[in-house]
Amino acid sequence: MNNSAIEIYCKDIKKWPESWEIVKQDIKCGNKIVESVFIPFIEFIIDKGLSRKTIKKHIDNLWLLGGGIIDRVNCDEELRKLEPKLLVQEFIDDEGGPYSRHIDTEAEIKSFDSTCKKLFKFMKIQLRSV
Repeated sequence: MNNSAIEIYCKDIKKWPESWEIVKQDIKCGNKIVESVFIPFIEFIIDKGLSRKTIKKHIDNLWLLGGGIIDRVNCDEELRKLEPKLLVQEFIDDEGGPYSRHIDTEAEIKSFDSTCKKLFKFMKIQLRSV
């Protein structure tokens, strides 16, 4: 799939790392996460034929996840040394994702955890095939 399909759902994905930036190094780290983890996952959910609303929900949750990861990387510089896939896997599992201070309701928590679970499952399959 080419990036134009992703841009239909997420025109600003290339700007995500800048939106997460705390220090300059964050942009490089964020770009790696977007390119090697988030874009392949978005391509996967688009290919699955999910509804536009569901895809958008997952994309919004990925943006939150990425921002949370960058925030944590700034608290623990050792995390910055991890490859993007391993870095993301530090924060998600088959039960969901990390705490996000930007999530207020139970419905938002369930939505965010749903995305993180789906991403975790995708990454397990993807890493097995590499």
